[in-house]
Amino acid sequence: MKHTCLAAGIAAALLMALSACGAVSPQETISRELGVDLSSGTALSSYDTHGGNGDGTSCTVLDFTDHSLAGQLQDASDWTPLPLDPTAQALVYGISEDTVSIGPFLTDADGTPLVPEIQTGYYRLLDRQNNKEVPLLERFSFNFTLALYDTDTDRLYVCELDT
Repeated sequence: MKHTCLAAGIAAALLMALSACGAVSPQETISRELGVDLSSGTALSSYDTHGGNGDGTSCTVLDFTDHSLAGQLQDASDWTPLPLDPTAQALVYGISEDTVSIGPFLTDADGTPLVPEIQTGYYRLLDRQNNKEVPLLERFSFNFTLALYDTDTDRLYVCELDT
């Protein structure tokens, strides 16, 4: 009986150790999704309200004080220099025109935008919705990732909204 308990304890310890070795960093996960190398980035903050049903908002901020990301994005065809197009602008900061106001959608629980105003940089909008026939802002639900890189602060903001 003692040997069985000891063997079970050792097996459990080994299983936990091996599981920890397989842990994936936020940089690795985001790198795969965005198609850029984020391994030199340092995670500064993470906000996530996704629950058990998968709905929610998240935003991860990565710092690149070594300036390693700017060159990658400048040469990447799927990243666009700022300013944001109207859809991305509405998603991040909102748009107000005359009597119509749209967004912002990427906000915390108090309605504060998760991304500060960025003057110079690059962005990429990934629409993860299955049916893309309806324009993003006219849909009943959202599933997208929006990444914004601020070249002035060398920070990358990667936000997701799933409804």
